[in-house]
Amino acid sequence: MKLVKNYFYNVGYQVFILIVPLITTPYITRVLGSEGVGINAYTNSIIQYFILLGSIGIGLYGNRTIAYVRDDKQKMSQNFWEISILRFITIGIAYAAFLIFLIFTKQYQQFYLYQSVQIIAAAFDISWLFMGIENFQRTVLRNFFIKTLSVIAIFVFVKNSHDVGAYILVLTISTLIGNVSLWGYLRKTVSKPNFSQLNLIGHIRPSVGLFVPQIATQIYLVLNKTMLGSIDGVQSAGFYENSDKMVKMVLAVVTATGTVMLPRMAHTFAAHDYEKLHQYLYTSFDFVSFISVPMAFGLSAIAPKLATWFMGPEFAVTGNLIAVLSIVIVLIAWSNVLGTQYLLPTNQTRQYTASVTAGAIVNLLLNIWLILQYHVMGAVIATVLSEVAVTGLQLYFIRNQLKISKLFYGIWKYFVAGIIMYFAISYLNEIQGASFTNFAVQIIIGIFIYFILTVILNAPFIHVIRGFIKNKK
Repeated sequence: MKLVKNYFYNVGYQVFILIVPLITTPYITRVLGSEGVGINAYTNSIIQYFILLGSIGIGLYGNRTIAYVRDDKQKMSQNFWEISILRFITIGIAYAAFLIFLIFTKQYQQFYLYQSVQIIAAAFDISWLFMGIENFQRTVLRNFFIKTLSVIAIFVFVKNSHDVGAYILVLTISTLIGNVSLWGYLRKTVSKPNFSQLNLIGHIRPSVGLFVPQIATQIYLVLNKTMLGSIDGVQSAGFYENSDKMVKMVLAVVTATGTVMLPRMAHTFAAHDYEKLHQYLYTSFDFVSFISVPMAFGLSAIAPKLATWFMGPEFAVTGNLIAVLSIVIVLIAWSNVLGTQYLLPTNQTRQYTASVTAGAIVNLLLNIWLILQYHVMGAVIATVLSEVAVTGLQLYFIRNQLKISKLFYGIWKYFVAGIIMYFAISYLNEIQGASFTNFAVQIIIGIFIYFILTVILNAPFIHVIRGFIKNKK
């Protein structure tokens, strides 16, 4: 029940995250325009490299390490302080590197400085501790509060196209406040460390092992915006940013399973309960397929009119971008289960690294050619193909450890239901005008069609739902 409770905490927060951009994005796109949105996207993409440099994989490593030793409070506390101190040092080095970068950068210097608050915020991020002990309530409630304040601040301080700096500061300062606020819970969670036995060096090698895949992941998540801004202008970076944001809003509900399952899988692996580990994986893979397929098809169906209505005429091009980019919802859902929920918790970091590195290489090589040929749509196509590479390679790595046929058993039924739903929503989207009511009706009808079809087809996850309802009775 704790696993289900944690999932719903995360889904509740992810739904809230879905609602926040629904409120702020239409306002920001119209107030700041494509150039303002693009400046934020481009400068933020550069700052992410310094955050990555300072984090050296500590977030994932810390989560997994805490999950391994959480039954021993003293050992857990010692590990927490060692990892935290190490992170302060590495973030300090990263910020020094940023200041050197700033000296040699003339364009957007002020915006870079505002964005750099995120680097400082990263030093105080200890959400990995609470995820490792599966205490998601504190991080979720904290995020609810901070996000609400940031939404209010956006409407108060961002009034026109000259307020790009104010917008960046609202986002970065809210992140810093949110991260610092978690430190107030430490007294009840960890004890004082034995400073004479601090071993920072021992954490460097395993965290760097997870740092390499994060570099690769960052390349194909952030590099698109960096390359678009450099090759095709900041407006293209803004178009990609908003398309990506719309897809990631939907995807957040799916990837919430990875956040919840990583510490549970790590703890189960540490207990050598491999049968339960595999059962968790099969169920999780089926679940994310069940919810990601309709999300991908549904978003693609309503995207053409939704983009213009939601973000304004200046962002009309994002409709087609979102329709294509929505393919990654299913691919990332699968790779999240295979990579985050299986390869990482079971110490198969090398295989995970190889998969995301392949994705980064595919993305980098295709970006150079496709952006020059097809501009922002080229970056979207490169993203989709890079996710195909990641998921395909992860399936190859686990082919002898798990039954691939069992992973994909009955998944064709989700796709059949999703395709029929897609054509139904597309037809409605074409004949109806763009309005909140019409989009809501289309979504509700789509959900109804998909669910009824999965019941008729007797799809695998329907059995899980029936079993859960039966047990509740």
